[in-house]
Amino acid sequence: MDPDSSRSPARTRHRPAGISEITIAEPAWRRFVPQAAAIAGRAAQAAGTSASIVLASDRVVRVLNSRDRDKNKPTNVLTYDPAAAGMVGEVILALGTIRREAAASGRRPAHHLAHLVVHGALHLAGYDHINAGDARRMEMAEARILHRLRVPNPWKRA
Repeated sequence: MDPDSSRSPARTRHRPAGISEITIAEPAWRRFVPQAAAIAGRAAQAAGTSASIVLASDRVVRVLNSRDRDKNKPTNVLTYDPAAAGMVGEVILALGTIRREAAASGRRPAHHLAHLVVHGALHLAGYDHINAGDARRMEMAEARILHRLRVPNPWKRA
């Protein structure tokens, strides 16, 4: 899968240790989440993934979500399994959706970004949240990883 096809050529790529690639496809990430690439890289590393991370716009994620899931709206994170053996998966994040969700929940956008990178990495590792038991296991795994990153538990009720 090549999500770059719907983006402008003005994207920045980063390669933190242990991560295949982080692409800032939407420049506004730098304005709203300073150090977004570093945060995403640390979160992916803590989650044990070598997936490519794409920091995209809502528009790009909406197009991919429509094309691949028949849902014509943006979502916070999309994950794509590796295309072939020996390749890495992709975690694609939508800036506008993440900003809105962070504001609505009173969380820092950087913390929400870290959470959703971990969430996407766990999907690539086989976790899901279709039923209550699986959702609880995934939430517990997210909370453990986020704790190591010193990111507040998004599932803890105040």
